[in-house]
Amino acid sequence: MEAYSACTGYAFCDMLKAGKMRNTIHQKGTTMKNPNIPLDWKKEIELYIPKDAREESEKREILSLAEREGDRLLLRECCYAHMTASSVVVNRDRTKMLMAFHKIYQSWAWTGGHADGDGDFEAVARREAREETGIQNLKKLGTGAASVEVLPVWAHQKRGQMVASHLHLNVSYLFEADDTLPLRIAEDENSAVGWIPIAQLEEYVREKDMMPIYQKLLNRANDC
Repeated sequence: MEAYSACTGYAFCDMLKAGKMRNTIHQKGTTMKNPNIPLDWKKEIELYIPKDAREESEKREILSLAEREGDRLLLRECCYAHMTASSVVVNRDRTKMLMAFHKIYQSWAWTGGHADGDGDFEAVARREAREETGIQNLKKLGTGAASVEVLPVWAHQKRGQMVASHLHLNVSYLFEADDTLPLRIAEDENSAVGWIPIAQLEEYVREKDMMPIYQKLLNRANDC
């Protein structure tokens, strides 16, 4: 998954929607004709109960964009904003978090990735965790999504190609896994994977704007 930094302001979102990328937006009601996309893919977001004012605002923004863009929001071709799913994976004792060292931003980070047409966000989060770390036997914590976020991804190069600034409309999940199981890196995405001690998390995470999100989700994992 592309690493990204969180931002609480909405100027970024307004800038993208008002800028040149606005020209790529289809008229309201235009949707993809893909039989593999569940008709109710927005339901997971609609059912999520926000825990604070930020989540309330960002849930509303995601649903507003989903209403306007339809199924296009599940694809990267909707270049100014698209759906992603991420996960915080903890060990049984809740003392460690499974993370990957992402090459782009040179920071330890959670796992996750683009929906790429898949409206089952939990399945996306599970798949990305397995692909990025090799972890198996993920046990879901809680019911439904653990949080929703609007996360800016600043312009960067990936595999020699320029990626413009855009928004990840993210659905997050909590999982538990055995910290003795074997892991492996995904060479095209990260250079290391490992169980990071939660007590020392700030020493590993260079994207400091992500720390409040990690801490929020780790706190929720402790309640499960």
